Amino acid sequence: MNATATPDVAVGEVGELVAEREIEVSARDGVPLAATRYDGVGPTRGAVLVVPAMAVPQRLYRPIARWLAGSGYEVMTFDYRGMGRSRRGSLRRVEADILTWAELDTAAALAALREETGDLPLTWLAHSLGGQIVPFVPNHDLADKLVMVACGSGYWRDNAPPTKRKVPLLWWGLVPLLTPLFGYFPGKRLGVVGDVPRGAIRQWRRWCMDPDYVVGVLGEPARARFAGVTTPITSISFTDDEMMSARSIAKLDSFYTGAAHTARRLSPADLGVARVGHFGAFRAAMREPLWEPHVLPALASIATAPSS
Repeated sequence: MNATATPDVAVGEVGELVAEREIEVSARDGVPLAATRYDGVGPTRGAVLVVPAMAVPQRLYRPIARWLAGSGYEVMTFDYRGMGRSRRGSLRRVEADILTWAELDTAAALAALREETGDLPLTWLAHSLGGQIVPFVPNHDLADKLVMVACGSGYWRDNAPPTKRKVPLLWWGLVPLLTPLFGYFPGKRLGVVGDVPRGAIRQWRRWCMDPDYVVGVLGEPARARFAGVTTPITSISFTDDEMMSARSIAKLDSFYTGAAHTARRLSPADLGVARVGHFGAFRAAMREPLWEPHVLPALASIATAPSS
């Protein structure tokens, strides 16, 4: 893991100065991945790896990463290869699917944070896809706790209504037509999903068309991998999520048969806000309604006693 920039110092959400460093993490196959380290302020409580959603750059998670660092956690965010700051050149040249992001990229980020933070309790903070790929990350057991935010199955018939109405066009029209034409899925210019390597979008399409999602496509070996995850899970979902319905959330939860599981389903009214949706949980405005009463206790359940 190599530092690639002079540390920036930012004011965290708790009013503390947070050191923010852009770094590189090398995957097992030598591919460099862009990551950011947020150094914990004050008494150290643990470490947190933020594992991103499909086509979502790590910058979305900057507010919560800063706040967690200001609350005493050592935090890392990263971009899968081809995504965000890890995108180098044309996506036409990126040979990667979702399992590549799991087996190589997430594994490298997890190992790097564990190496840097030693025996600190480490939480895998997942958003959407980040909670679906856990069993396929070979060293996933380096994490002591999984906190999944808006994570569910992607099977299209189980999507929440706003997305369910649109995905037939995506899976039967845009992806099959545009992916071979461009050599990747040009979702950014369409305002759909985002730019995604061809291997990843095609694999995701196959998963999303099966009632049992990844388990249905990959079969019993995948089901066994999910069952083999024993790390305790806290799942946080939202009633106004435009992508993940209650059914899709429950479906993913049901795959993790070997893990102790706590599920919290929250409405905007529960949080005193107008909207959360699929992406809103990571906005800075969610500190008081969501992070402090719901995310922090999930982390604290494995945190160490504060130490200098």
